[in-house]
Amino acid sequence: MSESMKGKYFHNLDAKGRLIIPAKLRDSIGHKFVITQGFDNCLSAYSQEEWEKFTAKLDGLGNSKKNARMIKMFFRENAYDVEFDSQGRIVIPADLREMAEIVKEVAIVGSGEKIDIWSKENYDELHKQKEFSKEYIMDLLEESDFDF
Repeated sequence: MSESMKGKYFHNLDAKGRLIIPAKLRDSIGHKFVITQGFDNCLSAYSQEEWEKFTAKLDGLGNSKKNARMIKMFFRENAYDVEFDSQGRIVIPADLREMAEIVKEVAIVGSGEKIDIWSKENYDELHKQKEFSKEYIMDLLEESDFDF
């Protein structure tokens, strides 16, 4: 999908482990996609096209070094193919929900080429960190000579 995924949304997981993905993100990610563990206690969901790009980069790491094998295993062993039901919901596999500490409240964040899915509690904790403050981000941008 060519449209960049963006925005943040908050929903609740239902009793069967299903989550509604907002229509704007559904349109961008496609009907069938891949969900896997991400960083910082979140899950990452990739369109088929973006998953193929991502795994091609992983393949570029080779197999001769243990770290490369571990990185590939980290993402692939917990990757699931998922698709939307008729109501725009997905089932998040139980092991992924446990990894991301998702129980009920969920933050769904468009992160450009993917969607990040957080427990609301972990999402809120991330935003309390100094590294997420506006001042800190501005300092990083200034240090990197990022030009708007």
